[in-house]
Amino acid sequence: MPAQVTKEAPDFTADAVVGEEFQQIKLSDYRGKKYVVLFFYPLDFTFVCPTEIVAFSDRIKDFHDRGAEVLGCSVDSKFSHLAWIQSPREKGGLGGLGYPLVADLTKKISADYGVLLDGGIALRGTFIIDLKGVVRAITIHDLPIGRSVDETLRVLDALQYSETHQGEVCPAGWTKGGATIKAGVKESKAYFEKAAKK
Repeated sequence: MPAQVTKEAPDFTADAVVGEEFQQIKLSDYRGKKYVVLFFYPLDFTFVCPTEIVAFSDRIKDFHDRGAEVLGCSVDSKFSHLAWIQSPREKGGLGGLGYPLVADLTKKISADYGVLLDGGIALRGTFIIDLKGVVRAITIHDLPIGRSVDETLRVLDALQYSETHQGEVCPAGWTKGGATIKAGVKESKAYFEKAAKK
């Protein structure tokens, strides 16, 4: 059974490029310490992928400020990852990176997360994993569709808000500081009455 919301995230230990060094990453090492945003992309040295990978890197402080680590993952080798990281952005490279890129050469991680295509590459899957190691959100895009870092941060904010405000839920499009809904038949009416007047 691939990764599912409300279920424990499939653990893995894999080679990764961190900065410009090779290291082993174990997902469960983050448990109790960090939220994890794990995202999959099809292949190194492609076209949409660098735009996403660079966008996450440019916003890495926003994730760290929320107690989250970002992990990128594809079916490429650690050597391919390193070469791409060392390539300049103006040539389609990554020009350095602020988070680890995981090498899934065996394709087991991609398969465990349900994003592996028959052709052997991964869809653009994004998984938000909480402090207990539980998957709390999954978004999967087809190959030609890039994802939004802003939306990933918005969902992370909503998750963290709901964890610290029991009995409140976040409506569609909710952003930090926005109105929430009291989770009850009577209690929720205050939100809906106010929303109807807008």
